[in-house]
Formats: sequence, C-alpha cells, structure tokens
Amino acid sequence: MTHQTRDAARVMFFPAPGLGGSQAPRPGVPVCMRSRWPSNLWIVRHGESAGNVARDLAHASGLGRIEIAQRDVDVPLSELGEEQARALGRWFAALPPGERPEVVLTSPYARAVRTAELVGEEGGLAHDAPTRCVDERLREREFGILDRLTSLGIRELHPEQAEMRALLGKFYHRPPGGESWADVILRLRSALDTLSLHHAERRVLIVGHQVVVLCLRYLLEGLSEQQILEIDAEGDVANCGVTEYRFEPGEGHDGALKLARYNFTAPLERAGAPVTSAPDAAVAAR
Repeated sequence: MTHQTRDAARVMFFPAPGLGGSQAPRPGVPVCMRSRWPSNLWIVRHGESAGNVARDLAHASGLGRIEIAQRDVDVPLSELGEEQARALGRWFAALPPGERPEVVLTSPYARAVRTAELVGEEGGLAHDAPTRCVDERLREREFGILDRLTSLGIRELHPEQAEMRALLGKFYHRPPGGESWADVILRLRSALDTLSLHHAERRVLIVGHQVVVLCLRYLLEGLSEQQILEIDAEGDVANCGVTEYRFEPGEGHDGALKLARYNFTAPLERAGAPVTSAPDAAVAAR
C-alpha cells in the first residue's frame, strides 16, 4: 500500500479568510471557485543521502553511533540519490509543459536542495519557473542529544529518553535540544499559510524530508495522531517518492485539495533507479 495510490482524501486545512494568492486570477475561473491553494502540489522526499548509507552501515555493524563527517544540514546525496533525483526530473519533464511545477520550495538541507537542482537540470520544471525558494521551515526534524545515534545507541547512552518515547509516543516525545512531530507540525502550519498567500493557483513542488511529507499530510488532510502514525507504520517514505494533491473546485465552499497519490515511486521504477526508503542517519527514533 505504501507505494500505491491511496484513496483520494479531501483537505480539511484551510487558510484564514482573506488570504488570497499574490498572482492575478487565472482567466476563465469563476470568482467563487478561485483557489486559495495551488492547483497542483507535489511533496517529494529528497534522494538517498550519504547519511542513509552510513546509517545502514552502523546498524549492520551493531554500532551505537552513526559516523558522518558533516553537519546533518550538509550531508550530500549519494550517487544513487543523484540517480533517483535525475529519474524524478525526467518524469516531470515528460509531462506537458503546462503541467510541470512552476514554483519550487525546498528544505535548506544540501540533500534536498540538490534533489531540486537535479529535477531542474533534467527539464522537470516549467520554462518560466522562478529560482527555487529555500525555506527553513521545511527542514528535517531536529533530534537534539539523540542526533546520530542508532536505536542501540539511544538505549545505551540515554535509556531515560527511550523510556520517555515509549511512554509519550513518537508524536509528542521531544528529546532534549530536539523536536517532536508536534513541533515540526507547528512550523509547517506557518509554511502552509505562506503557500496559500503567495502561491495560490500555481503548480508547486516541495522537496523535503520523510517527517515533512508525513506532517504535511497530517495538516492537509486533517488527520489525527492515530491516523498519521498508522500511515507511518505502513512503511518509510521512499527517497524521491511523490505525494501529490490536486485542487478540486467543486469541493466545499472554496474548493479543496485532494490527495491524488502517496509515496508514488513509478518515476524511479520506470527509469530503472533502485527504490530506497531507509530513514536518514539522525532518525533512529523518529
């Protein structure tokens, strides 16, 4: 189910009244049906990173700590990650020019920025697409004292945090110096307000991280803690997996975004690029 299209889900999250797009209304769209949301919204996890590879090695070796030289924000794509991003770019490029992303919003992390760059290099963006916008609200969840620890390392070095996470659950557990899922959702609420204010009726691509994909689903579909954790339990979000929403003008008073597909990996499979879905190096206790 993870890599298949899920049933369409109506968006329950709406911007405050009066928030319109900064662009002029598109011709032929009745005033009552003008959207406060993008016409299309793609949310993509970055390609496989060097951190994914290091994490797998640490787990295979039974290590408590993941060895990475860079800050998490600077961890680059692996060679496979670059191949995945290029395959995704070619998939977007195969769409008619008037259906490709016009606006690109990306996490400031190097692996997300590079994924967006490669999509553009492969012709996956509209010809008039502006320079991508880096938005720190789309960054990876911060793990504080648990950064770069495997599950084994957390149990050995911070057993009290393992106990607290088991008690509170991953949605609300906040490690010292880090963030809970609820904290990530708080900053993403602000990002969605900006999306509705500046990019209404546009085709928007967001490049972020696994937790960003899941938390945006939580917000856009009005899900509960239990519902989003059930989706998470189905399996990890694939590297360069596509989650897509489309605006439906006939839904509700002002129309609504509807989920078209989740964790869609056909762009990689068609190009022969291996599908990977391991969590990032810092997310042993995501």
